[in-house]
Amino acid sequence: MMTTSASSLLFPLHSSSSSSFSSESPRSNHRNHHQNQRRHAMMKSSSSFTTTIQTTGQRRTRHRRRRNKAILAQNDEQTTIIQTIQTNNNRRPTTNVLSKEELLCKPNESVSQLAAAQAAKKNVVSTPANSSSVIKNALINANALSAQAFYLPYVALAAVTIKKILDTPSRAYVDGANTVGSEYDAWTEEGILEYYWGEHIHLGWYEDEDLANGAGTLLGNDVTDFKEAKFAFVDKMCDWSIQDLFGKQPANILDVGCGIGGASRHLAKRYGNGTTVTGITLSPNQRDRATELAKEQNVPNAEFKVMNALEMTFPDDTFDAVWACESGEHMPDKKKYVEEMIRVLKPGGVLVVATWCQRDADETKNPFTEDEKKNLQFLYEEWAHPYFVSYEEYERLMRNTHVMEKVQGENWVKNTIASWRHSIWVGVWDPWPVVFAGPRIWYKTIREIVTLERMHRAFDRGLMTYGLIKGRKKEEIVRDKDDAFYSW
Repeated sequence: MMTTSASSLLFPLHSSSSSSFSSESPRSNHRNHHQNQRRHAMMKSSSSFTTTIQTTGQRRTRHRRRRNKAILAQNDEQTTIIQTIQTNNNRRPTTNVLSKEELLCKPNESVSQLAAAQAAKKNVVSTPANSSSVIKNALINANALSAQAFYLPYVALAAVTIKKILDTPSRAYVDGANTVGSEYDAWTEEGILEYYWGEHIHLGWYEDEDLANGAGTLLGNDVTDFKEAKFAFVDKMCDWSIQDLFGKQPANILDVGCGIGGASRHLAKRYGNGTTVTGITLSPNQRDRATELAKEQNVPNAEFKVMNALEMTFPDDTFDAVWACESGEHMPDKKKYVEEMIRVLKPGGVLVVATWCQRDADETKNPFTEDEKKNLQFLYEEWAHPYFVSYEEYERLMRNTHVMEKVQGENWVKNTIASWRHSIWVGVWDPWPVVFAGPRIWYKTIREIVTLERMHRAFDRGLMTYGLIKGRKKEEIVRDKDDAFYSW
């Protein structure tokens, strides 16, 4: 009893419990066991839930931090854009906004305000929507520059090659090879030259008034008809020479270097019955075409022959007038050319020469520069010219025969120079004959255009002149046997 009591006093709960447990039924013990298990499970679940809450909170914190960083970055970008827009706005010119009453009272200021606003609108610098578009545009520009850099050397090489080809003469005069006749045969057969230049393969005459109105230019192409200008030139040349020095109807006229006979037929029509015009050329094709046109136009008093102007078969003193329009350029011996024409000219007859000339140069006083020599050489060799001389030299050649009087030379470049570019513009306005002619004619036409332009520049700069030279053969000629000129 002492022991039991002592233990009960020392461990009241334990003993009470034990006594109570032991005193309870098995069913009650089983229920307590299940309650303890549920309590333990709940405690374990509570611990797991707390851990899950803590993990979720950490995730949310990290997400919130990332979102805050993104918002800050977006705010920085927006701040930059706003600053750029503000800077652009500061560039805009400020205008005072006027009220309706002020607009009515100050209309000029309202107009100025509107103009300033429109100018400001044009000057606004647009901000790229995003950096990717800037990068894309930069890449496109870089690729374009790379392509240009890649092709530029090839383009430059092609340009240099083409220029070299066009600057290299292709039809030089060859002595004894009938170069001139062959070239004119080809031009006549092609028909392009006749289509654009008409019956007269020489320059035309442009009146001062027409030149002032733009005759011969691209926009003034129709101020003076290109082909009609050539008929006008023939009349001017005839009035200046035959009418002035001969003064009556000539019985016969010799056309030296007649081409396809345009001037010959025009003179034959002008003087009519009682005048016979004979044209000579080195080109059989030109002779045939000239004869054909004379028949078509019903000009029976014009005839044409193939003959060398330096070795004519006509007897001495045959013609009342000798006419030479743009044939002297092709003559390899200018002195013999002049002397032969004077030989077949009757006493009292008139000689007139129209020809492209180079300026009168003196090796000591006014020699040709190296650049001028280079340009002249091209003009010699591109159109089968042996060489040019000045119109003053033609005057000297005539006077030195001692049988010519009233010798006179003039420079007609002012009223003829428009022909060079006019011949280009007529092709610009009507290109189809060349377009349909094929590559060979394209190339040849390009060469002709280059030469025509170079001729224009040479005449414009004074390197070339358009010489007209006339003279009358003396009625009485005292022949000196010692003078080589009278060997004929």
